[in-house]
Amino acid sequence: MLLSILVPVFNEERLAAGTLKELLAVEFPCETEIVAVDDGSRDRSWEVLQTFEDNPRVRLIRHDRNRGKGAAIRTAAKAAHGDHVVVFDADGEYDANDLPRLLTPVLDGKAEVVYGSRSFGSHSAYSFWYVMGNKGITLAANILFNSYISDLETCYKLLPRQMYLDLNIRSGGFGMEAELTAKLLKMGIRPYEVPISYTARSREEGKKITWTDGVQALWLLGRERVRRSKR
Repeated sequence: MLLSILVPVFNEERLAAGTLKELLAVEFPCETEIVAVDDGSRDRSWEVLQTFEDNPRVRLIRHDRNRGKGAAIRTAAKAAHGDHVVVFDADGEYDANDLPRLLTPVLDGKAEVVYGSRSFGSHSAYSFWYVMGNKGITLAANILFNSYISDLETCYKLLPRQMYLDLNIRSGGFGMEAELTAKLLKMGIRPYEVPISYTARSREEGKKITWTDGVQALWLLGRERVRRSKR
């Protein structure tokens, strides 16, 4: 099995190098590749990423302009060679050492799709409204699709690469999380969930998601629920 770790990067010159070093240091139970996409950063992120261009496990791609997280992940997935893909944000909020835990249910034959579920402890939550927003979006998905997932907006979504491509995720920004989950749930796929660690950064530290992304997520969930399935 080859796992492709997709890393969208936008204006993360301070964290980009550490992100790739962290991923490269993890001991995975399978072969891995890292596909990093600089999404039109306006800082030195691309220059920082290029210091890894000689590493055989790292592939670098650059967008000429900012297109959004969803678009960067789509570009990375199309360029990847792995059997499965998983996203790792270059924002320092997730622990790369949790990634092998997502692989265990797949390698054991228990699941094809695995989500890393955050607990949002008091020491790790960005704000009350951020946590409530995430829980509200997750609740909406569970009601609409008669499911019981615990963390829709988690970055850690591991699934077969071809399945991801077949879902045809079109959302360019953060809405891709809701669109992907809605399409999986509509197909009757219930993600296997494993607990992960998480430490949210503040707005001052570079957190980009806003309340408007939450509104878009709710709209996407409703759209996918009523959309007629293709035969």
